Amino acid sequence: MGSTSKLNKLLTTSRDKTEAEDWIFSLTPMGVAFVFYVMFIMSMNIEPKGIFLAYGAAAGFIGLESYWIVRGWRKNNVTTILLGLLGIAITIGMLYLYKTFI
Repeated sequence: MGSTSKLNKLLTTSRDKTEAEDWIFSLTPMGVAFVFYVMFIMSMNIEPKGIFLAYGAAAGFIGLESYWIVRGWRKNNVTTILLGLLGIAITIGMLYLYKTFI
């Protein structure tokens, strides 16, 4: 059976040069969706609006980073997976700090 393990593929596959461009363009739909989310929250009579906006932004970024983790897994790229996990950790940390100081 000449197949290599998933771990070996993850560690030896190099990153595509257009990966950064793909990441930038993946932000566009999320940005548009977030603009509509902000407009919706601002038009509602709910308080505190800031916490809803913070959770909405965090959910959007975590969803985007989760997509990149799956993409890294499919393309056998451990760097993309690690950066996605790091992005999720940073987003959760920033949300925690925001909640702590409000």
